[in-house]
Amino acid sequence: MLHLISAADLSHSDAVLILDTAEELAQVGDRSVKKLPTLRGRTVVNLFFEDSTRTRISFEAAAKRLSADVLNFAVKGSSVSKGESLKDTALTLEAMGADGVVIRHNASGAPYRLAEWVRGSVINAGDGTHEHPTQALLDAFTMRRRLGRLADLRVTIVGDVLHSRVARSNVALLHTLGAQVTLVAPPTLLPVAVETWPCEVAYDLDSALPKSDVVMMLRVQRERMQAAYFPSAREYSRRYGLDAERMARLPDDAIVMHPGPMNRGMEIAAEVADSPRSTIVEQVANGVSVRMAVLYLLLGGSEPALGGGER
Repeated sequence: MLHLISAADLSHSDAVLILDTAEELAQVGDRSVKKLPTLRGRTVVNLFFEDSTRTRISFEAAAKRLSADVLNFAVKGSSVSKGESLKDTALTLEAMGADGVVIRHNASGAPYRLAEWVRGSVINAGDGTHEHPTQALLDAFTMRRRLGRLADLRVTIVGDVLHSRVARSNVALLHTLGAQVTLVAPPTLLPVAVETWPCEVAYDLDSALPKSDVVMMLRVQRERMQAAYFPSAREYSRRYGLDAERMARLPDDAIVMHPGPMNRGMEIAAEVADSPRSTIVEQVANGVSVRMAVLYLLLGGSEPALGGGER
């Protein structure tokens, strides 16, 4: 059985297979009947220990379009909130015969542990500040659709890299797919050992923008911050926020991305978020197609396997 836990587990051919499959499956969304019988009889469990309406609904829509049965496991009010361990929860899912488990957890590494305890495929929907591989896949899918390629694209990822699993997964995946990634952030919002990542690091947003085909603004994750990482919201926005004046420094065909949810007026101005250059709404729609592709390839059983290690 195979899993999708880290974007770094995907080879170039794995990643391209997912993106190409997502392109085919995207056509289902244009049909009057948005369903395929592919995963009929399979059970997908959404196991979300952190709130995330957008990602959970996206996975649910993806599974249902492939005719899988979907069980949403609400942690609040469940045995977990009464102290049941992740292992006990895993054993319950195993007894129910879950074919796939989509897990979001506030502890980095939780999906790896879950994969040791269940026979079904485990898909990481975000673990702590570690990874969020399907977000990176949908971002790459969106870039390829808008710009026609990923090889040699100049992608600038801006903001709270320290707390961002989206940044980690994007750096790994985009490097695999041949893009050139630059992280731009205040030094306090860069992780330890970032110099070992396959990307460039810069501190000045204004000098990076003219050299960017894609600029991805990260949400400032105030809920994960227990310390003062920058002087004030106004100061952060002045130095690292993307407004209309800064957007004008981008090359003519460059696009603006954001994984959502946005702090409008902080890391991204409303006029930028709502501009024709913004792919933010497309990213949400593309997320369903990409997650359909991941579920199809992991649970369909008839295609070449994709990364994550065999068990």
